[in-house]
Amino acid sequence: MEIVKKFDMEKERETDLLVGGLSEKIARLTKHGDMTATAVPGLSLFRREEPTEPFSGLYEPSLCLVAQGSKRVLLGDDTYTYDPRNYLITSVHLPTIVCVTEASRERPYLGLKLVLDLREVSELMLDTHLPSPLPPQFCRGMATGRVTLPLVDAVHRLIDLLEEEKAIPILGPLIHREILYRLLTGEQGARLREFAVSGSRSRQIAHTIEWMKQHFTESISVEDLSRMAGMSPSSFHQHFRAMTALSPLQYQKQLRLQEARRLMLTERLDAATAAFRVGYESPSQFSREYGRMFGAPPRRDMTHLRQIAVSE
Repeated sequence: MEIVKKFDMEKERETDLLVGGLSEKIARLTKHGDMTATAVPGLSLFRREEPTEPFSGLYEPSLCLVAQGSKRVLLGDDTYTYDPRNYLITSVHLPTIVCVTEASRERPYLGLKLVLDLREVSELMLDTHLPSPLPPQFCRGMATGRVTLPLVDAVHRLIDLLEEEKAIPILGPLIHREILYRLLTGEQGARLREFAVSGSRSRQIAHTIEWMKQHFTESISVEDLSRMAGMSPSSFHQHFRAMTALSPLQYQKQLRLQEARRLMLTERLDAATAAFRVGYESPSQFSREYGRMFGAPPRRDMTHLRQIAVSE
C-alpha cells in the first residue's frame, strides 16, 4: 500500500513538472490579451495578466487545460473551476458565464483549448473497441477531470509542434488522436463516449443543438425539436435541460443575445438592427433581455467593452 502511494506521489510530481513546462511554453508563445490562434488545427492558447469580470462565452466541444492560474465557468446553477490539476471537457456547445479568477502580471493565467470532433471520437471508439457507456440517468455537457501524466505529456508534445511547423500535418493528427484516447479512457471517458455513440440520447440532443446553432434566428418549438431528436416533448425537454442546464428556448435566447453582442461590437450595428438580425421583433424586449443577461443595456455595454479593448 505504501509503495502504491509513493508511486502515485511520484507520478503527481512528474505531472506538475510537465504542467510547469507547459506554462513556460505558452508564456513564450502568447502576449497579454486573450486568445492566440496557432498553426495546429483546433488549438488556441490563452493569456490573462489580471482576473476578469464575469463575461458570457459559448463553449464548443473541447478540452480546456490551465497551465497556470485558474478559471471559473457558470453553467446554469452549476459552477466548474479548472486549474493546473483539473481540466474542463465540453461535449456540446454551451452558453456560459466565465471569469479568470487567478492571474497577475508576475504569474499570468495561461491556458489552452483543443477543439474536439465527436465524429473522430466515434471512429476511435470503433478502432479501439472501447465499450459503449451504460445509459446515464442524465448527462451534463460539461465536466471537470483530474489532469494525468499521459494526458499532459501528449498535450506537451502537441505544443512542441508549434516550434516545428513542418511536422504539424504529419504528427499533429496522431497526437490529437492520442489525446482523444487519453480522454476516452480517463475519468470522464464514459461521459464523452455517451455523446459520441450514435443513437444515444445525448448524441440525439447534440444533433438538435447543432441545428439550433445554425437556425437560432428562426422561430422554433419544443415539439419540432423533439421530433428531430426522435423523442417525446417531455423527455426531450428533460434531457435537454439535464445536458445544458437550460430549457430549449432559454438556450436559443442566449445564442441570440451573444450573437447580437458580437454584431454590435465587431460590425458596429446599432441595437435595433442587431436585434432584428438575430430574430427579435421587439427592440424593447431585446433591450430588456440583453440587460438581464449582460448587466447593462446595449449602448452602455458596448461603451464598456470598447473601453476595455482600448485599455488592453
